[in-house]
Amino acid sequence: MAQKARLRAARKIQRIAGYRLPDFAFHGANLEMIAGSLNYEQLDPTLRDQLLRFQKDFLDCRCKGTPLCGCPEEKFVLMIIELRMEGLDHREIHAHLLDEYGIDLFPADILSFLEESVHRLEAIRSVAELEGQHELAKRTEAAIKDIEQ
Repeated sequence: MAQKARLRAARKIQRIAGYRLPDFAFHGANLEMIAGSLNYEQLDPTLRDQLLRFQKDFLDCRCKGTPLCGCPEEKFVLMIIELRMEGLDHREIHAHLLDEYGIDLFPADILSFLEESVHRLEAIRSVAELEGQHELAKRTEAAIKDIEQ
């Protein structure tokens, strides 16, 4: 899912950075640039706030290989699931990501990801039931219901 996320202001950021960057938000070059080499003072206030939120919410980890450790992508995916569990639909999640972080992700991609997540959780639930892990099966069932709501 994170590999499809694009920075809406990628061209603006490239001009300020002074070199070509990929459009994808979670590409290693963008993560490293957001984590430290970008001159935030040259950004307009909205874009600066979005990138600072991006940095705070996705790049804050203690891993040795940060920001290329995989944590930013994991945090992003978890955020999408949490937003869905809070009751936002795929269009509202898209709007939230765009407003908060300047991340553009097609609503249809979000919907597909959520459907795939439910299928994976159903598989986990089935295996948990077969293995007698009834508590895990119950928690998985609750997560499925929260996503499907």
